[in-house]
Amino acid sequence: MRTILPLSVPDGGLHDTRELSREAEATGFDAVAISEINSDPMLQLTLAAEATDRIGLMTNIVVAFARSPMTLALQATALQEYSGGRLTLGLGSQVRPHIERRFSMPWSAPARRMEEYVRALRAIWHAWETGEQLRFDGEFYTHTLMIPEYAPAVSRPAPEILVAAVGQRMTETAGAVADGVIIHPFTTERFLREVTVPALQRGAERGARPVGEVKLVAAPFVVSGLHDEEIARSRELVRQRIAFYGSTPAYRPVLDLHGWGELGEELNRMSKTADPQRWERMSSLVSDDMVATFAVEGAPEQVGALLWQRFGDLVDSLSINQRGFEDPQTVLHLTAAIRNNGPAS
Repeated sequence: MRTILPLSVPDGGLHDTRELSREAEATGFDAVAISEINSDPMLQLTLAAEATDRIGLMTNIVVAFARSPMTLALQATALQEYSGGRLTLGLGSQVRPHIERRFSMPWSAPARRMEEYVRALRAIWHAWETGEQLRFDGEFYTHTLMIPEYAPAVSRPAPEILVAAVGQRMTETAGAVADGVIIHPFTTERFLREVTVPALQRGAERGARPVGEVKLVAAPFVVSGLHDEEIARSRELVRQRIAFYGSTPAYRPVLDLHGWGELGEELNRMSKTADPQRWERMSSLVSDDMVATFAVEGAPEQVGALLWQRFGDLVDSLSINQRGFEDPQTVLHLTAAIRNNGPAS
């Protein structure tokens, strides 16, 4: 199983990216990942590519619907060429309010749009690789113009595409057209087994390919630390993220499966109030039982074995969701525990 180190980028800046990437490569990780939160992950991964020779480079995730497929195809090709073919392009849809009100971009039918987005990327890359005329005319995206002057030089295979998913429709889309699925941290072992995997199988059948070809990348919540105070703080940070994600209607099916649907409705209602303390109040509604269901908790030397026990027979790659930690060195330490405490250790 591959292990991925999420790079913590303070305040969205570029500083420390080179050093953290070198450390991850020297420690033996298979890849580093950057999420699009308050910066463009393609920038950090360019610095990571410059600083390393072997390690994989992954977006986890880049917001697809905030960009034209042509724009992202150009960025991804440049980074794939510069890194020597080490890029994995993890795509996410985000949710409607962010796409429309933060990025001022169109939103509709996210699963269908994502499937077309992936097909558009591949059509663009194919045109650049072969010199054939670009012909992609879809429901949401149209790319039918490309002249040699605007086509980048291509010497590497196109990067693999992973699609982040929670709901069944987006998971089926990943199974049908992507190289893999990024499992959202707001999931549980039960949801993964009973909902995600069957949806992935249905998508693979629709795409007429073996489900074994579709990779699963998981970044589950972890509660841990190097001492009791850090563990307690980690637990509260994870509790806050569960409350935050639980307030999003698109993620409600996870709560519904466990009988927590009414809590999701209450969290959504509270998130829309003007109460300046709403996020703290929302976190107080998340019980310790919920935290234990969503997160693996233990000392660093225990975390690896616990994660393998929950997910080892299901996923191809494991990463730690860094939202449970404030110190990047703790994340590095814990991800090493995943590598060192698996079945092969």
